[in-house]
Amino acid sequence: MLKHSLRWLTGLGAAGALIAASATPAVAAPAIEPYFQDATLAIGSEATMRGLLLYADEPTTLTDVSVRYDYRSLANKITVTPADGQKCTAPEPGVLVCTEPSDVVLYEMPPLGSGIYRNGAKRVHLGLTEDAQLGDSGDVAVSFQAAGGRQGSYTSRVRVGEGVDLAGGEFTNLSAKPGEEFTAPLVVVNAGDKTVNGFVAVFDLPYSIRTKDRFSNCRYSDDHLVSCQFDVDIPVGTGLATTLNLELAKDTYAPANHFGYVQFMTTADFEDLTRVRAAVGARAATPGSGPKLTLAEAPGRVRQADQTDVGLGNDYTGWTIKATGKNGTDLAAIGATLKGAAGAVVTATVGFRNNGPATLDNVSEEYEAAAHYDVELPPGTSAVEVPDACWLRQGTRTYQCASEMLLVAGQTYTMKFRLRIDKVIPNARGAVWVNAPCDCAGGGSFQDDIKPANDTATIVVNAAQGGGGQGDGGGGGGGSLPITGTPTNLIAGIGGLLLLAGVGSYLLARRRDTHFGA
Repeated sequence: MLKHSLRWLTGLGAAGALIAASATPAVAAPAIEPYFQDATLAIGSEATMRGLLLYADEPTTLTDVSVRYDYRSLANKITVTPADGQKCTAPEPGVLVCTEPSDVVLYEMPPLGSGIYRNGAKRVHLGLTEDAQLGDSGDVAVSFQAAGGRQGSYTSRVRVGEGVDLAGGEFTNLSAKPGEEFTAPLVVVNAGDKTVNGFVAVFDLPYSIRTKDRFSNCRYSDDHLVSCQFDVDIPVGTGLATTLNLELAKDTYAPANHFGYVQFMTTADFEDLTRVRAAVGARAATPGSGPKLTLAEAPGRVRQADQTDVGLGNDYTGWTIKATGKNGTDLAAIGATLKGAAGAVVTATVGFRNNGPATLDNVSEEYEAAAHYDVELPPGTSAVEVPDACWLRQGTRTYQCASEMLLVAGQTYTMKFRLRIDKVIPNARGAVWVNAPCDCAGGGSFQDDIKPANDTATIVVNAAQGGGGQGDGGGGGGGSLPITGTPTNLIAGIGGLLLLAGVGSYLLARRRDTHFGA
């Protein structure tokens, strides 16, 4: 199955737009935003599973949670039944109430410091009755209640359609140098027993893959391709194909493999996934102004009814692009110079800069920090506030910090440590060490820095005459989350489809005291 499987589209993408649309709560408890994806159900096919997802912009735990599914507008057409063994009752026809067997803890979504917290209730099966007919549609109002009066609701649309089976072509190995153009095949096949009436190609492409084309039936975020919609029929047993003109960005890391994926969806499934975008006011990705991207019959039009893909697992294709040549990365540490009397609290803004020439990108595959760095506190100081992406090494005065997943060449990435000066020690020195070793679950730190001589910088408190340190420092301010160095028009394929804004989904989360510099 497609490794990515629109994982950001159904998760963080929804969260980003939902949270961005909500107001910051004035009370201590964070607001909870529920989301229950629309569904198109196929006559004669197995039931579809859906789950209520809960989002917040602060960590929180919900207790005594119950979820109510009100599908009375479709009571004789669909069934809603437990899928995960939860206890449920049906107080009246067309209503199902389920209780969660344990607390629902909302965990932070990647990357660290995203500011988005999510978890889900136990899932349910959505199925059709014998009375369901092609074209039926209605609403399912899903609401939750939890201890402390916490509650929320979301209304989802359910339609009755016909089942089809879209399949992608074979995976392809390609190669190019950073800054070089290449062509990639796009092949889709009707593997079912009904004609497919239109479909959408959804692109999950890394930062490095760009395009200059601007087809009118495709959507873009600057030079990143988001999706393409085709209003053509694919008869049973046939396929369609075209070739995409793409290129690797000049700041692509090399040598390395870069992976691009395409998932094919029916028009109705695409609508189910993206209808919420307009409802929360997300910006639309930009359609091209050129001619349409057309397809030819692959070797080997009117939309009549809503269709849903019932043959999931083969509905994707992809490319491995080998970036040839050599294009490395220099991460340079940034320290701080601080000054204050005993008892004063000062802010150390520390981190690193990606001097390039290449961008580091862990978004597409590992979903882990692209680098780690250590922050050693100067003697005579103690930490008052520490960024969420940092943790204390046991038995030391050193904090290990995780960076963002995407570190763009030419950008600076800093975090704020609030330090109390417990004792004035002239010229007290700590350190910042980028590319520090890390025994991390997702792998170690970046090991191939092309200029390790600048991997360290000092944090100096009350510098002696002529004994200053490297970097910026200052007092005041508060703690911060790690900044996102990713410009908001990047990572179009990661959540960009859902947002239809060409914005990396997690970038829509509210952030506190961030700093981003070129």
